[in-house]
Amino acid sequence: MKVVIIEDEKPAARRLSRMLNEIGVEPIAMLHSVKEAINWFENNKHPDLLFLDIQLSDGLSFEIFEEVTINSAIIFTTAYDEYALKAFKLNSVDYLLKPIDSDELENAVNQYKNLHSEMLHKSFNLEQIRSLIYPSQKTYKKRFSVKIGQHLKMISIETIACFYSENKATYIHTTTNRSYLIEDTLEQLEDKLQPEVFFRVSRKYFVNINAIKDIISYTNSRLKIVLNNFNDSEIIVSRERVKDFKNWIN
Repeated sequence: MKVVIIEDEKPAARRLSRMLNEIGVEPIAMLHSVKEAINWFENNKHPDLLFLDIQLSDGLSFEIFEEVTINSAIIFTTAYDEYALKAFKLNSVDYLLKPIDSDELENAVNQYKNLHSEMLHKSFNLEQIRSLIYPSQKTYKKRFSVKIGQHLKMISIETIACFYSENKATYIHTTTNRSYLIEDTLEQLEDKLQPEVFFRVSRKYFVNINAIKDIISYTNSRLKIVLNNFNDSEIIVSRERVKDFKNWIN
């Protein structure tokens, strides 16, 4: 049985090689990077079994599959915790959790020997594994649509000075000094607005940091905010939010 180890930590690769030797398996190559692995697979006959670490020195091992079609059974070796391993379990992918236990390694090799054809032809969704282990960065609203008569108007998030509630309704106020009714409540907006840009200063207001003209000390340890092109009412940072507000603007 021909085996290749792809592991960027050389001591870990040597340890795995010794453990395989102890159960009668001789690795034919130890590779330590995405680039090295791609080059090797392009110029050598593929092994029967591949022990593959996920995070390599020059990228994720998934990048290897984007460049080369690999005809080998794969056992992932990973230091990820049990939560992240759901990605493998959902895809029925074989894996060994680091530090690798000798008995578990032997069981994995024996399983490969007993289920050779099934493991070789097992398909799994690499993109799904990648997305579960490395979830995409959260995205936030970039624009809102508002109804004006029979028309819909698109309002870019950059042009919004604040969101405010009035008479149980929620409004957008723009940097051009216009207000528009929207369907979202302020509570619903909390998960939709980028926290570095918008801050909820009170039960009534979300403000855009780029629209703040002045910040003034106010009664009872509160703060008063003056926005560009907004004079409809006073915007007061509630006392319990002052500390977080100061951290936010810094």
